[in-house]
Amino acid sequence: MWKRALVSVSDKTGLIEFLRPLVADGLEILSTGGTADYLKQNKFNVTDVSDFTGFPEILGGRVKTLHPKVHMGLLARMNLPEDQKILAEHQVPPIDLVVVNLYPFEEAYRQKKSLPELIEKIDVGGPTMLRAAAKNHQFVTVVSDPQFYPWVLENKIGWSQQKSQYLAAQTFSRLAAYDSLISEALKSADDKNFRYTNFSGELVQTLRYGENPHQSAGWYQTPHAGIHSAKILQGKELSYNNLLDLDSALRLVQLFKEPIAVAVKHNSACGAAMGTDFLRKTLQSDPVSVFGGIVVTNQK
Repeated sequence: MWKRALVSVSDKTGLIEFLRPLVADGLEILSTGGTADYLKQNKFNVTDVSDFTGFPEILGGRVKTLHPKVHMGLLARMNLPEDQKILAEHQVPPIDLVVVNLYPFEEAYRQKKSLPELIEKIDVGGPTMLRAAAKNHQFVTVVSDPQFYPWVLENKIGWSQQKSQYLAAQTFSRLAAYDSLISEALKSADDKNFRYTNFSGELVQTLRYGENPHQSAGWYQTPHAGIHSAKILQGKELSYNNLLDLDSALRLVQLFKEPIAVAVKHNSACGAAMGTDFLRKTLQSDPVSVFGGIVVTNQK
């Protein structure tokens, strides 16, 4: 099983429960800063990365893991004698498990922090470690999100190359979404016609089907406020077409300051009402049976 892990996380959810059985199996841990302190407080034996590299954390923590000894351990191809020889010459042990998640840039963006505050939430060392480990997934298992902890523990017996590749793919998707949001945050209102376009979204749920029953679909959320933050009070899970209807209805009511309700069916407005007491009348009349679609108001 895994012999040596590099652990550096902002989100410590489930970390202790994840690492404890692996340490019981003989896992050694390298860690940084606050993560190392947290693990030591929970009775783990931890080697600080600064002790491992012989170089302190500097620039207020901006530089911790950007060191050849760390990345030699991550990128060595353990099936090549020449790579093994280089590790031995420099007394660098290989790292075969990376448990890293990123600075909470999305949260800072959602809270509309100032640009200097946002810049300090741009992770550099984390993405570098994740990218190196994911590239070398033939020899390194990379876990980029606490949601994967239970899955890794459930599958650790009989671990396969296919499972490592799956986690590597998840890692590159995570990095792409992270960088995409940073790019968006740094754009000014006058910036147009960027050479590359991208999308940053996190899966909310897998939908029953897409626009047609034979198509698969997923619902992804961005850090912006949207219908993904709404609470479903009753009924079955929403479909792709339901979400389109909701989105169209919201866009319509947002065009008005006056109290208004709109009904949408198959992504087309099929009814609208404006007035001060429409909400009471709408609720009394059972809008679903009246309109056969979705009713949205701009009133709380």
